[in-house]
Amino acid sequence: MIETDLHRDSFIDGDWRPAGDGRRYPVHNPADGSVITEFAAATVEDCLAAVEAAERARPDWAARTPRERSEILRAAFELLTAEADTMAELIVAENGKAYADAQGEAGYAIEFFRWFAEEAVRVAGDYRLAPGGDKRIVVNHQPVGVSVLITPWNFPAAMATRKLGPALAAGCPVVLKPAAETPLTAAYVVDALARAGVPHGVVNLVTPEPPGPAVSAMLHHPAVRKLSFTGSTEVGRLLLREAADQVVDASMELGGNAPFLILPGADLDQAIAGALVAKLRNGGAACTAANRFYVHSSLAEEFTTRITAELGRLRVGPGQDRENQLGALVSEAERDKVAGLVDRAVADGAELIIGGGHDGPGAFYRPTVLTGVRHGTEITSTEIFGPVITIITYDDVDDAVAMANDTSYGLISYVYGERGEALAVAERLESGMVAVNRGVVSDPAAPFGGMKQSGLGREGGFAGIHEFLESQYIAV
Repeated sequence: MIETDLHRDSFIDGDWRPAGDGRRYPVHNPADGSVITEFAAATVEDCLAAVEAAERARPDWAARTPRERSEILRAAFELLTAEADTMAELIVAENGKAYADAQGEAGYAIEFFRWFAEEAVRVAGDYRLAPGGDKRIVVNHQPVGVSVLITPWNFPAAMATRKLGPALAAGCPVVLKPAAETPLTAAYVVDALARAGVPHGVVNLVTPEPPGPAVSAMLHHPAVRKLSFTGSTEVGRLLLREAADQVVDASMELGGNAPFLILPGADLDQAIAGALVAKLRNGGAACTAANRFYVHSSLAEEFTTRITAELGRLRVGPGQDRENQLGALVSEAERDKVAGLVDRAVADGAELIIGGGHDGPGAFYRPTVLTGVRHGTEITSTEIFGPVITIITYDDVDDAVAMANDTSYGLISYVYGERGEALAVAERLESGMVAVNRGVVSDPAAPFGGMKQSGLGREGGFAGIHEFLESQYIAV
């Protein structure tokens, strides 16, 4: 299935180590429930050893020139570019997504190492005369210090590189804790960094099971100065409370509930193509996935008919078959959560046009369209994380904007319409990112992040490296 040796252990201070107590846990293939391998279940002591290794490595890594750090990231980029197919196979095996989707993630993930290799040497400071004329104001940037990086299962490569790239470029040693469901991809990325020349202790990887006590212990270690987390808003709130005890700097990329607005006069060919991308990346299990489709009444019937036909043509099955277009969700538990949301929406009056339920073994859920959905019901207030399109019709654009903003989340919104009107609506939407007449916004060169309870800080773009830097003012 995967023609490579798999790392199955923690990576601490330059060594692959089994758990201190020898425990391991199974990593499953969501397409059939089979066990791929067993991964080291790191102990609290293992995780603290990783923190201490990072602290020992911190002074030397911070003192390395920006060019040295840049060259290591560039080498990792080149290694992984040559091995992108292997990375995609790993993603398919433990995450379940379709192969083409996994290829897309691999390419996106690798680009973060190239982008931050370039950003490492371009951190700007400031030098100027104070208004009072009594001194020169010098501002430079120092690495924040040991950083704990916590990543989710839905994009196991991209969420790791999006944090590793800027942290390493800034001069911060790290402890990476990937999701228990998808440790193999993260271990592969860490191995590439080791092969690229990252010094011992600068990059560490642990997968504690259960994670809570170990993460808490790390956040209370005095060496840890940064937490970067991607995951649910619920867990983010808990981690912010933990981080507060030691006043640990925290970046949070949290949940979303993205609206997809189709305005009167929108090009339906564009809107349907964009809807398929915005909804079905990783089978809908993405914080950027379009959850709520607000379609103008003049276009709703045609949009429903055409999007239903498109979903009906999708080939669903294991990602190992590269012809399949939609893979499995990460687990049967995730599939059952999606099924429950759909079942309750139908009970609440929504009409099931296509899909619902699953066939055969594995964590698959059929692509689904629901119409007659009422704004404010459970399915419009919850991050679905599955291949489900919920259609709400409207007559007045102001009402659509109000419904789109009627959420505690504010990660991303999508707008389709004539360009001028679509841009005017985009500026009224309460989200950190807006896609206008396109179904994807993610780019390593752009700032990724949300408003409201969708997060704190930005990843990627010029802002990404500054999440791992602190400004230092020197009066001369």
